[in-house]
Amino acid sequence: MDDDLRWAAVLARTPSDAFLYAVTTQGVFCRPGCPSRAPLRRNTRFFCDATAAEAAGFRACRRCDPKGERAALHAAAIRAACEMIEASETIPSLAALADRAGYARHHFLRLFRDITGVTPRSYAESVRARRLAASLAAGERVADAVAGAGFGSESRVYEAPGRVLGMTPGAARRGGAGEVIRVALAQSALGPLMVGATAQGVCFIGFGEDGEALRGDVMARFPRATIEDAPDALAEAVRQVVAYVAEPRAALDLPLDLRGTAFQRRVWEALRAIPLGETRTYSGLAAAMGEPRATRAVARACAQNPVSLAVPCHRVVGKDGDLTGYRWGVPRKRALLAGEAKARG
Repeated sequence: MDDDLRWAAVLARTPSDAFLYAVTTQGVFCRPGCPSRAPLRRNTRFFCDATAAEAAGFRACRRCDPKGERAALHAAAIRAACEMIEASETIPSLAALADRAGYARHHFLRLFRDITGVTPRSYAESVRARRLAASLAAGERVADAVAGAGFGSESRVYEAPGRVLGMTPGAARRGGAGEVIRVALAQSALGPLMVGATAQGVCFIGFGEDGEALRGDVMARFPRATIEDAPDALAEAVRQVVAYVAEPRAALDLPLDLRGTAFQRRVWEALRAIPLGETRTYSGLAAAMGEPRATRAVARACAQNPVSLAVPCHRVVGKDGDLTGYRWGVPRKRALLAGEAKARG
């Protein structure tokens, strides 16, 4: 990048990690994208990094934090707050968390949302839900598990079981006990894939290196369910999935049994609304859901999607277009996006 392009980026306030600029009249250096008023061109110098700028006698801007020191302090404070939430039997108050971090409440709340994507209370609720799910999976009585997780009473959980666990506490405790998960293995253009279904609908579509690994993935989600091979019963669902991998044409029209929290299901529905051949960024998807600060929570929900293709989490990419991660491997994500772009074109 030559100096003319750097100067254009400064004027446009385009965020970039490729260079820093310094203002000779102020003695400071900044990131491109700094909210400060743009300097005059004759007063501007460019540097490749903070070390070079400091060697030339400039100090870091306090507004854009080009060395990342303030951001590191903020991240450490929020990490400590998360640890406090994790260690508490009950949900700590916002005032207690802010005092521990050393910030005013409104400032702490904004930092927590920016860094984690959720509010402190939402984070604490997820911690309680995780504790509850772990206790139930270990076979504890519902009453004991509810109390141990920090819920005041069972009614708090049963009032909105889908919001807390994605299912009732009894169903979570059983880990799928009493349910039959029918599975079918097939070969696709992207390697072995497995389709799993309950009586309500398809609950799993995943890729793997072999059938045993895929079966293990199903069993991890339903540890006490009965897993049965049912290639004939699932023949039509498998045919649709294999055909889609080979030549994407339209959305998979399969009855689904999606089990997750209310937020996860909102994310999964938003994923299903992304048109064939298009992509969204995690931040863009969060904004479209009306949750612009929940980028990280959206990314987690995408990673927890158990039904690939039918819930197309592969259509979400990083802000710079990077493919980031994918539960079934980035090469498969790249191939799926390429196939869908070709089909749309």
